[in-house]
Amino acid sequence: MDDNAGRDRAAWPWRAVASAAAAAVVLGGCGSGDDDKSAEPSPSASSRSSAPAASGSSSSPSSTGGDAKTLTPFRADPAQVPRTKAQAEALAAAVALGPEAWGADFRAQRPAASTARTVAVLDEQCRWERRPLPKGVLASLSRYSELPGAGGKGEIKVTAAVTVHTTVLDADDQLSTTLEEPLRCREQQVRTDERISELMSTGNVYGQGNNTYSDDQVVEIGSYLTGTAKQKYFWFVTRLGTVTLAVSVKGAEGYTESELNTYASQATSTMLGRVEFELGGKN
Repeated sequence: MDDNAGRDRAAWPWRAVASAAAAAVVLGGCGSGDDDKSAEPSPSASSRSSAPAASGSSSSPSSTGGDAKTLTPFRADPAQVPRTKAQAEALAAAVALGPEAWGADFRAQRPAASTARTVAVLDEQCRWERRPLPKGVLASLSRYSELPGAGGKGEIKVTAAVTVHTTVLDADDQLSTTLEEPLRCREQQVRTDERISELMSTGNVYGQGNNTYSDDQVVEIGSYLTGTAKQKYFWFVTRLGTVTLAVSVKGAEGYTESELNTYASQATSTMLGRVEFELGGKN
């Protein structure tokens, strides 16, 4: 590997952390948000919402579906881009973070991963559920981890999800849907006694809002309600080519918003680096 390329690869994820953190700070300053995409914070693969585009939404140059002149921070080796479900499943498994990647004290939740060949969908009644993979999605995998409470702090729950699409346009459409969902569903049901409400979201395509690391990203911040308990929630959805990545962090007593945002930002950066490595492209 070229030494300069190696140094660039080592440096750019930290730029991603800073940029994603900045987006979260902007949202935090706009008001409270309820954004815990359930135990399945994978990007929604439901049909595109009929709601109008959210504020901050813009057309990404990559939405053309793969024009060679499209502005992008990364170009994959075409031979490495998944074309079959088996290839896509292998990529998702290599990229989605397990507990060890979140930190030394993290452990797997039960269950530790999503049901095979399903994807999280926000249905018409604003309830999160898993459904069979829709057209345009080759594979989707969510892994669930947690940091047990200790030293007066509560238990943090996190999710890392990877969805591999057949085309760039399919992946781009997913980001648009994600940005619009808070307008359609201001409160979202996760389980019988768990929900998300008052969602705030912002989206930045490559070259906008300090996004120098991905083709597109949506950041949502909100509150996760379990019974009468309320915790801060962060949800980042990021696209690089035909791959979308999602990271969610549900807060706990004793943790600051900055700490939770750092977990989400660094997890996103790690998965972006893994996608780049697996797809063998060069900046």
